[in-house]
Amino acid sequence: MAEIEVKNLANEVIGKLELSDEVFKAEFNQPLIWEAVKHYNDSLRSGTASTKVRGDVSGSGKKLWRQKGTGRARVGSIRSPLWRHGGTVHGPQPRSYTYRFPRKKLHSALRSALSAKFNENSLAVIDALAIESNKTKDFQKVLMGLGAAGKVLVVDSSGNKNLSLSSRNLPKVKLVAGAGVTIYDVVNSNILLFSKDSILQLQEALSR
Repeated sequence: MAEIEVKNLANEVIGKLELSDEVFKAEFNQPLIWEAVKHYNDSLRSGTASTKVRGDVSGSGKKLWRQKGTGRARVGSIRSPLWRHGGTVHGPQPRSYTYRFPRKKLHSALRSALSAKFNENSLAVIDALAIESNKTKDFQKVLMGLGAAGKVLVVDSSGNKNLSLSSRNLPKVKLVAGAGVTIYDVVNSNILLFSKDSILQLQEALSR
């Protein structure tokens, strides 16, 4: 079994926690992680880019001059894509970038990413993230004491209001619930900071 130290907010080891090898000792699969991150990013795209075809731009549809005899190139409309202010050919139109991604593949990618963080010692478990103050500087001191530098993903399912208020103004800190951890959050963070309850909750979800 994978084993990790459980610490308190003062960075003191108060116990150990056994974790599932299925979740935290999985084989590293970089192509699968890339595919899962791409799916996550695509799901966030608005897909609202839109260009006007020749039927959408303003301008008369009258033929500008007769077909033959003028010595000039034939033209049928001022809205031709060949002309300035004319329509666009094959430009982007509103669309959805979302697509179905199998849940089993997503869970496998999460297990692989979490295992990589575990092997890099970039994952820490805190007994309880019971922050007594809602001040940002106080929570920042806690993170410094825990050695959490860079981008930090804090995972806690307790709904602690002080934790939410004290972390929201830190640009490199993101707070999510145990069930809300995404593959992008894991890959994009330097340190994963879990409460004991939240890591067990996530482990149960990924063991199914």
